[in-house]
Parts: sequence; structure tokens; C-alpha cells
Amino acid sequence: MAEARFRFHDELNDFLPAERRHRALAYEVDRRAAIKDVIEALGVPHPEVDVILVDGASVGFDYHLRGGDEVHVYPPGAPLPLAPPRHLRPPLPRPRRFLLDVHLGRLARYLRLLGIDCHYRNHAGDAELAARAETEGRILLTRDRNLLKRKRIALGRFVRADDPFDQLEEVARAFDLRDELAPFTRCTRCNGRLVPVHKADVDHRLEPLTRRYVDDFLQCDRCGQVYWHGSHVSRMEALVERLKRRLEFPAPDRKGDR
Repeated sequence: MAEARFRFHDELNDFLPAERRHRALAYEVDRRAAIKDVIEALGVPHPEVDVILVDGASVGFDYHLRGGDEVHVYPPGAPLPLAPPRHLRPPLPRPRRFLLDVHLGRLARYLRLLGIDCHYRNHAGDAELAARAETEGRILLTRDRNLLKRKRIALGRFVRADDPFDQLEEVARAFDLRDELAPFTRCTRCNGRLVPVHKADVDHRLEPLTRRYVDDFLQCDRCGQVYWHGSHVSRMEALVERLKRRLEFPAPDRKGDR
């Protein structure tokens, strides 16, 4: 039976079993199959793919695999032997707009803290997430690689890191968020915008000590949550500065071939 050979590059190897990473993989071509379906059958969700080269030529997801094909698959930002290639990932929205699955609640809070548009509901199902990603043009962030394989999802990432702050750094690097950070401009509860509000308008909602010592307030234009500069803000500011310091340096090199 005819075979095609696949090589996945850079972080796409994260989706392969350890023994199959950074090496050529043989795939038996026993039917007329679109290369997108084969790539996902091998474990890699299509939103993680940006360039596919077959025998050195750039092809799309609709290319039909043939016996003898030599296939190289690259994620966004990977070094390429061909210029200019055909990029398969659609342009990213600017400003960035994200949609997070139920496993990423802490990351959602961090992104909102930084002023990034981030939709999150802790009981959203896969079908709802896929539909919203499509209709609103949002980038899906998920810990479920099978969710990324849904046809309706064009932009997305499987979040590799386990620690919420490491997840934040990962996403900030992957989607170039450095110039979009606007801390303390979004509600961490609902993603609404924070706007200045007169103290008199929220006075009835304040604790006695807050009423006595604080004069400047912000309020969410969606849910009405009131914010002010308290001790928690200092902790948040420290988190923001920590992220900015990390982003000043290149990400650590990953092991294996590029």
C-alpha cells in the first residue's frame, strides 16, 4: 500500500506521543483524503497549523494526499524553507478577542485584568463555544484538543501550560499581546468596560472605611461592579509588571528539531 510521510515541526509535536515526536511518520494512503483530515487524525488540530508543504510546495487544507508525498507541517511563526508560503491561519483580529473554555477561568481573569477582550462562562458547552468563535471571530483558547478540531473553529490554541500565570505568558507570546495590554480597563467578572463614576453615585454601595478614605472609583458599564485602588490592586500591579518583565526576553528554546 502506498505511503505518505509526515514531519511536524516545532510545538506541533506537543500533540504527538513522545515516541513519534521530531521524526518522520509514515501514513498509509488507502483512500482519497483531504490533508486536513489526515493531520487531525494524527492528532494535530487544524487551528494550530499555519503552513503545509508537500514535496516543497505550499498547499491548502483541501489538498488530497497521494502515495509518495513528503509532507511538512508548521505552526504559526515557525522558520520556513519556502518564501512566500501560503498561510492557512486566518488573520488575527486586532484588537485581539478571545473565547475561553471552562478549564481556563483563572486565565480569563488575568486576561481581563490586562484589558484584553475575553469571553468566558464556566458552564459553556462545546457547541456554544464553537458557534460563538465563528460568529464573533474570536480566538478560542482551550485545554480540550478535540474541541479545536471542530470545523467551525478557525482561530484557536491548545493551552499547554498548567499554571495560570504561565498560561498567561504563553498566550501573550503566541498572540503578540505586548502592545495591547491596558491594565484595569475591563471588569474581571464579566468583561465589561470600566468607566469613571462619581463617588456620590456609588456611595450607598461602599463600606464605611472605603467611603471615608477613597474618592476615585470605576464602574463596569455592563454589570455595575465598582472598583477602586485598594490593597488588591497592588498585587495585581505586581502581576502585570512580572508579565512585562518576562515578555522582555525570548521564550526558552524548545527541544527537538525546528
